[in-house]
Amino acid sequence: MATLLLKFIAPMQSWGSRSRFDVRDTEREPTKSGVLGLVAAALGRDRAEPIEDLAGLRLGVRVDREGVVRYDFQTAQEVIRASVPRDQWLRARQKGKTTGTQDTVTSRRYYLADAAFLVGLEGNMELLRSIEDALKQPRWTLFLGRKGYLPAEPVYFPHGGLREVPLEEALAAGPSILETHFEETPRYVIELPPGCTPGLPWLIHEVWDQPAGPFALRRFAVRRVGETRLPRGEVPKPCT
Repeated sequence: MATLLLKFIAPMQSWGSRSRFDVRDTEREPTKSGVLGLVAAALGRDRAEPIEDLAGLRLGVRVDREGVVRYDFQTAQEVIRASVPRDQWLRARQKGKTTGTQDTVTSRRYYLADAAFLVGLEGNMELLRSIEDALKQPRWTLFLGRKGYLPAEPVYFPHGGLREVPLEEALAAGPSILETHFEETPRYVIELPPGCTPGLPWLIHEVWDQPAGPFALRRFAVRRVGETRLPRGEVPKPCT
């Protein structure tokens, strides 16, 4: 089994899993749907293309610096009111008479400020190698969870991020991605394989971020993850 290590460092990141309407949330660490969306952009995969091979990868995160949750306000114009049929709104707009059939909507969008994550993807070596190559020359612009949130530095490691070890070992032995102000006892959030139910000190969460089809369908299944804190360098073992 092989693992590809990546680094996500930026002034702003956002990893939503429950966003609805005018409130856009963020988790405290990268989501699988967000990470695979970045990978698909690098590979140049259209939103309608299958991603079963990517969805089969296992995700783990080492939190080297916890971000601070912030939010800002954004507006969207010409949003059709639910009470106005779309064809009626389009006819009115063609005549230049859209008054009363459109709104300017304000949305609250949460993000993480100054967070830093070591991210691991475990799976087939050849697939991971193709992903790393694509990240060095991405087909489309890479964003950290939301359009406009650019990485502060390349997400790949210049000397290579592929490791021929399991996910947990790769994350524990992974290089420090910060020179200062990093967590001495980093938090690990690791996708649990089927049949694995760790005990204390692990906490188990369910996150609706497992892609269940092409991104264009916006369908996601639940994913079980384990969370714990350990001294730097100690290997997390949720399924011993």
